[in-house]
Amino acid sequence: MNLTLHVWRQNGPKDPGKFEVYEAKNVSPDESFLEMLDEVNEELIKAGKEPIAFDHDCREGICGMCSQVINGIPHGGLERTTVCQLHMRMFKNGDTIYIEPWRARAFPVVKDLVVDRSALDTIIQAGGYTSAHTGGVADGNAIMIPKPEADYAMDAAECIGCGACVAGCPNGSAMLFTSAKVSQLAVLPQGKAEAARRVNEMTGALQECGFGNCTNHYECQAACPKGINVKFIATLNREYLKSMF
Repeated sequence: MNLTLHVWRQNGPKDPGKFEVYEAKNVSPDESFLEMLDEVNEELIKAGKEPIAFDHDCREGICGMCSQVINGIPHGGLERTTVCQLHMRMFKNGDTIYIEPWRARAFPVVKDLVVDRSALDTIIQAGGYTSAHTGGVADGNAIMIPKPEADYAMDAAECIGCGACVAGCPNGSAMLFTSAKVSQLAVLPQGKAEAARRVNEMTGALQECGFGNCTNHYECQAACPKGINVKFIATLNREYLKSMF
């Protein structure tokens, strides 16, 4: 099939940027979206033009590197699917596709579709870990944890930190990301010792990085390629209130 692409091109955070139009020809429906962009870039390079910059790594929906807003929806809108796992069979011959980077104050554009998501790292560095010593590997596995709590923690740990929740939120909030990391450790015995410090420092970093606040639009859950539930935001709020006492 043949497609018309409107791709956001921007040389840096201070550049105004603009959409540029490209033609993607003879696209196979079995290709992934990123493979289609690879082919477009090959043609641009052959023509002596600068290729489109975009983030990618594993291309298996695991790493969270791919970050594109496709037709106004982070990751393209297919439920629980990252851009790299979005296939061209979802489009029709003659379609027009708009491709943009994540748009949030905390995610400045590096180039074209690449944004700086180091603000999420800052939140993790503030407290998204446990420093409680649990002995060796065998000792850690010997700690008895009820199955419902283990499942709850695992559901939260499924977050891959791609930032789609921020891009989907009208407030540019990273509450879903932060709450998943807080909730993952809050229910486990290894994480409870530092729970109060963790939630305060991570929410503090959230604000300092320029993210907005949550106003319950639930766009974050809809955009999340791993289906992280907004119930974790409620857990973060409870942990925050508990830390005040």
